[in-house]
Order: sequence, then C-alpha cells, then structure tokens
Amino acid sequence: MGIVGGCTKGRTALVDRRHPTLVSLNPCTDAILAEVADPEQIRAISHFSHDPRAASMPQMQARRFRATGGTAEEVLALDPDIVVASSFLPRTRAEAFRKLGVRVETFGVASTIADSEAQVERLAALAGHPDRGKALVARIEQALGRTRWTETPATALVWQEGGIVPGEESLIAQLLAHTGFSSLSAARGLGQGAYLPLERVLTDPPRVILAAGGERMLSHPALRELEGVRYEQFDPALLYCGGPTIIRAVKRLHTIRDRLP
Repeated sequence: MGIVGGCTKGRTALVDRRHPTLVSLNPCTDAILAEVADPEQIRAISHFSHDPRAASMPQMQARRFRATGGTAEEVLALDPDIVVASSFLPRTRAEAFRKLGVRVETFGVASTIADSEAQVERLAALAGHPDRGKALVARIEQALGRTRWTETPATALVWQEGGIVPGEESLIAQLLAHTGFSSLSAARGLGQGAYLPLERVLTDPPRVILAAGGERMLSHPALRELEGVRYEQFDPALLYCGGPTIIRAVKRLHTIRDRLP
C-alpha cells in the first residue's frame, strides 16, 4: 500500500493510493463526494459550494475542503488523480487535463431519482468506496419511503427569484409528485427556466406557493389577498442537485404537505 502526502484545507494528510485523489468542479458532485470519499481524497471542491447561494451542501460541511475556481493551473497544482466535472466542462480545459495525465470524469444533470442514485454509485466507485455509494442510496430510499404521499395531491408552484419555474422533466418535479403535490407550472406546460408572471398566478393560484429565493417574491399585496393559498419558503439549494440533497428536499416537502388542512 503506497502512501503519499495530500492536503485538505492546508492540512497535511495521508492518502491510501488504492483510493484516488479527486478535485470536483461541480456543486452537485461536491455534495456526493463529501459523503462517499475520505476527506483526505478530496483535494478541492468547486467554489460554488463555498457560496451559500449556489451550494448544495451545508456550509459547515463545505468549509472542511479547499475550494477551486476550476482553472487548469489551479487544478493541476493540486495534482489530483481524477477531475470530476459537469458535462458542460469546456472541451479545451478537459483536453488540457488529459494531456497532462489527469483523468476527467463528467456528469450530466440528474433529472430523476434513478439518475441521481446512479450518479451516487458511480462517484462512490470512482472514489474506491462502492459500499458507501450503496449506503447513501439506501438512505435516499429510506427517506423516500418515509415521505411518500398516497392521498390527493395539492397544487404547488415552485417560484424562483424573478418568477422562474422548474420544468416538468426536472428532479424537483418528481420530488413534488412523490411528496403529494402536483406542479402548477408543469400542468401549464412550462419548461425548465420558464417565466411565470404574477398576473397568471393571481388568475389561477395554486394551493401552495413555494418561494425559492427570498421574501420579496411574496411581498406583493395582491398575493396576500388570495384566499386559501399557503406560502412557504423553500431553500433554493434543494432545487438543483440529487444525492444527499434529495433527503433534505423530501423531508422539507413532506413537512409542508403534512401541514396542509
């Protein structure tokens, strides 16, 4: 077993060379790797995870790791075995990593629970800990089992800053359906990132408005005059990623659904 020096947040660490060192450039893979890899394996996570507005993991957890902006120079200075990135990684940067002997693994957007669980197992296998991937998937399935809603769904609108809504083919849409909601934006045929103006919400309001992006969205007096509409805050960090984020998202959605008369 070969042992080499590593660094996590400036701390010297011992890394088992049977388990590769990694740099993650995507907040979704950041959150999964933090669960399935040894801390000493993770040379850096993306700078997004150090920003509460863009992170998909708790800040206390994210701050355990060094962050990188993802430039080739930064990443190569960290000397990882594998760079984990989104499928939107520029081709020139990916080629620069490969030419210098760094393996690159890309991951697309997980739009279903099954997609997300497959990504968890793939990342755990890359890190050399497939058993941890299976354990995380089991935790996700347990959370889904505890939050499955079988009674009549309530209409819900996930309303992001600026009036943006998620599409029907998104992970959050599947989680809404699982926890007892029917998506108002999906019923109207709105795609991912579509704009839903206030006027349309007022003419056909949902049972629940989930505000993902601040109180300003709910401050319009016309909204407060709508009868029978419940308003709830929904952390935007729960919208974009799967993996362990699913557990937090369905718990929050189940709590909201359970409060409805």
